Amino acid sequence: MRYALKFALVGALALAVPFNSALEARPVAVAGVQHQRVLPLEGGRNFRDLGGYRTADGRFVKWGLLYRSGSMTGLTAADYAALDKRGIKVVCDFRSTAERGAEPVQWPRDNFPRVLADDYVMDNGQFLPKGDPRSVTPEQVRGAMAASYPRLLTQFNSQYRRMFGELLAGHAPLAFNCSAGKDRTGIAAALLLTALGVPREGVIADYMLSNQTLDPAKLMAGRAMASSPFAALPPETLKMLVGVDRSYIEAAFAVVDAHQGGATGYLKDELGLGPVEIARLRKLYLATRG
Repeated sequence: MRYALKFALVGALALAVPFNSALEARPVAVAGVQHQRVLPLEGGRNFRDLGGYRTADGRFVKWGLLYRSGSMTGLTAADYAALDKRGIKVVCDFRSTAERGAEPVQWPRDNFPRVLADDYVMDNGQFLPKGDPRSVTPEQVRGAMAASYPRLLTQFNSQYRRMFGELLAGHAPLAFNCSAGKDRTGIAAALLLTALGVPREGVIADYMLSNQTLDPAKLMAGRAMASSPFAALPPETLKMLVGVDRSYIEAAFAVVDAHQGGATGYLKDELGLGPVEIARLRKLYLATRG
């Protein structure tokens, strides 16, 4: 109850970002078929389909093959059945050892995806300035969050490489997730959409959708957040931490753009995605119609 009261002021997180029909959180109709950006799951957390985004060459990301999500610990039996129908083969779980222990996912034994995860310790302190959390300001959190994104690029490079390896092998439908589905997952989605040729503004718009599709009260009420220092933050400050801000993903893109050869060079040197790999990804996951 105290979490629900605390986050009553945090519910309206959406920032003023222009969306086209393929970028909105509501269902999208393409050629008479309804595609849902946010999966209608009873216990889903920011579980979204990356389909429908238009690339610079006029193609579209295929629906039903690439999914991003937060923790899947709340999935119900009905949710598992719905996901089984989608045929998800692989889940790349970016969560730490402690996060996975606090919020385990009980996939049905008879039919479950292959889950790829690494054991590591997540330093949540990198998302906050030093000092008493109760006195931290929104601007301080915004700065700390933006500063953390370049570090996440480096820390999760091997996991992002593994995700792309699975995709290049055709192991899809594939889902990738962290706890909230916005930071580690947000960077992974940004790299993937960039590799597929989605223009930068479209990539950022997808990133910003977490302000509409992630319930901050439910996130903070989860077991993974129960002992975190985040709960002590003032509501307006917490808003900057549990939401997303354009400056966060732009900090990651600043690293990508500064790499020799820009995004193309970064994808090749840091993720092993040269011209051959990029062409294969686009052949597998793009279509001529949205």
